[in-house]
Amino acid sequence: MALWVFGYGSLIWKTGFHFDERLIGFIKGYRRVFHQGSTDHRGTPDFPGRTVTLEPAKGEVCWGVAYKISKEEDKQAAITHLEVREKQYDQKAYVDFFTESTDSTPAVSGVLVYIGSSDKDTNKNYLGPASLEEIAKQIVQAEGPSGPNREYVFQLEKSLLQIGCNDEHVMDLSEALRRILSEDTKSC
Repeated sequence: MALWVFGYGSLIWKTGFHFDERLIGFIKGYRRVFHQGSTDHRGTPDFPGRTVTLEPAKGEVCWGVAYKISKEEDKQAAITHLEVREKQYDQKAYVDFFTESTDSTPAVSGVLVYIGSSDKDTNKNYLGPASLEEIAKQIVQAEGPSGPNREYVFQLEKSLLQIGCNDEHVMDLSEALRRILSEDTKSC
């Protein structure tokens, strides 16, 4: 049986594992939010960056990409890779994945997704909601081993647009970052 993995953040553009098939689509009942702290990739323990996680949201959908991994050795390599990469995410869920907005039947069921929950006891890196300006100011300054936090946001924006998704939260945050960066260059 194949393993399917749903990517809604950097997995959209950077998998790090072999896969057999890539489907563009969405999961229902969740929205993408920049509430997860990153102390290992896009920030540090002293100054965490912000990356996306999923939050339950009735009636909403989250667009992304599902990857099919068929070979046993590829499945094991993918899980090993993801368990390290997504170690700051404290939950795994198995969700239905849809490819057409009019579909009532999922294209694939049992798709694995990593989620950083809002439970501070199990998710030490949960930062929670903040205003768009506060999130943008934090992201502009944060940088970690994987690079500046703002690069993550801009790459996510680009990748979502490439798959035909105009995620309002991501687009608004990208614009706020551009505004801050523009103001910073004007004041120099």
